[in-house]
Amino acid sequence: MKHRIFEEKDKIIIKDLKDFEPKHIFECGQCFRWDEEADGSYTGVAYGRILNVRRDGEDIVLSNTNLDDFNNIWADYFDLKKDYTEIKNKLSSDSILKEAIEFGHGIRILNQDVWEILISFILSARNSIPMIKRSINMLSERYGEYIGEYNGRKHFSFPEANVLDKLSLEELKDCKTSFRAKYIINAATIVSSKQIDIYRIKNLSTEDARKELIRFTGVGPKVSDCIMLFSMNKPDAFPIDVWVKRVMEHFYLKKDTNLKEIQEYAQGKFGEYAGYAQQYLFYYARELGIGKNN
Repeated sequence: MKHRIFEEKDKIIIKDLKDFEPKHIFECGQCFRWDEEADGSYTGVAYGRILNVRRDGEDIVLSNTNLDDFNNIWADYFDLKKDYTEIKNKLSSDSILKEAIEFGHGIRILNQDVWEILISFILSARNSIPMIKRSINMLSERYGEYIGEYNGRKHFSFPEANVLDKLSLEELKDCKTSFRAKYIINAATIVSSKQIDIYRIKNLSTEDARKELIRFTGVGPKVSDCIMLFSMNKPDAFPIDVWVKRVMEHFYLKKDTNLKEIQEYAQGKFGEYAGYAQQYLFYYARELGIGKNN
């Protein structure tokens, strides 16, 4: 059954929407600007808007928005045109993935802004999610534009490349970016001077897009695949972090395996759905600690 949309004052209510669980979506490692509220809902900033998302029984409620923004921003952002039931059915022919999918059944891959995701995942190098979020919030509060206040908290947009390009290394490091500050300045300079049009990279093949992205200092295979998967609509990308390496070795490869071989194996096995498989496996492994002691 196709989901139905209803607009109320400052709210969109989505009925009959399958495969959408806020906790799974916002805590599967793909985004850093969403925070859980006391009532279990999540509030975040994307594309210059503040949005609150919660489950209300069988309904999904988007607050602080309207129908125009839903049609122009949120329907694509939450990937609502994709049939995740069909994707999950195809991946579930693999018994391991079937269990991972049941565990993270409500995951959807977000279509986020390329520039913000480029910097966010540059910040992810040898970093924890709380520290990544802290750095992004500091950068946004100091150098982004004020958007508004929601539930007593002020929210800011992510700073543009031509803003970060003007900052000193010390100013960036003061936002807890550490050694990554020089990578951010490098990326900001390349993007603001139009040496690379990051918004056109998505038009390339996955292989060519990866080659283009690793031209940025601080972007390697894992970060490039994260950028492609979470902002360029390339679901065949397969980012490999420590958790994905562990779960692939634990269930599939049965031995210590280098990252290139894991990627080749995963893309051969999961094909065009590799990115979806990665998200289900990542969430499953991290939440349950699978492979941690191996």
